[in-house]
Amino acid sequence: MKMLIDKDIKKRHKYYQTELTRGVTRLMSESILIVDDEKEIADLIEVYLKNDGYLVYKFYNGVDALNFIETNKLDLAILDVMLPDLDGFHICQKIRETHFFPIIMLTAKVEDMDKIMGLTIGADDYITKPFNPLEVVARVKTQLRRYVRYNHTDEQHTAVINEYDIKGLIMNKDMHKCTLFGKELTLTPIEFSILWYLGEHRGKVVSSEELFEAVWDEKYLDNNNTVMAHIARLREKLHEPAKNPKFIKTVWGVGYKVE
Repeated sequence: MKMLIDKDIKKRHKYYQTELTRGVTRLMSESILIVDDEKEIADLIEVYLKNDGYLVYKFYNGVDALNFIETNKLDLAILDVMLPDLDGFHICQKIRETHFFPIIMLTAKVEDMDKIMGLTIGADDYITKPFNPLEVVARVKTQLRRYVRYNHTDEQHTAVINEYDIKGLIMNKDMHKCTLFGKELTLTPIEFSILWYLGEHRGKVVSSEELFEAVWDEKYLDNNNTVMAHIARLREKLHEPAKNPKFIKTVWGVGYKVE
């Protein structure tokens, strides 16, 4: 399915190309990977991101993208689900084996199950085609801001350790580290943020709406399964039994809580 690009967007596309040739960009250190076999879409996203000063690396297939990821430092990846060789889900899984930078999935499908699958295997956000490239830039900025906030190590350390210990589940915000009975857990920035927020509100039931708006910093929409998918993934990593979880409990019809 090809993205429909209206005349206004095409005009802005041409404008940004002109601005780029003049060097009107901000110098930023963030490196972003784009993987999409629809060249028109990949090229358009590249133009808008470069206009905001980002370093952009673009590939039209999954194999070349994975080879690049192995030897280069990235701050965020934008992956199309449907690719000619490897699908975006596979690339997302491979990235999550060794990296924790944000991943945004692009898809022409609107089914909830596709979104839930992507979020469950480690994606941080989902954008459905067709889209406005300005929305993509906004989502990129939001994800990078959140990633930096929870991974940046302050040079001026204080004596107080920002830490919670919940029945053997230890979360340290300064180190952005989470251990379960002494074994470190591999969490994405979003997963850590969810767990930290629930820990901060220990004993209180937190609704899906409150959790989404606090962690994603976006307005919650009805029928949004994003939180549910991430909670399910967190429970897997915590080795929680489905019927009687020890750490993240579901209060049906209300939300989630950590006791």
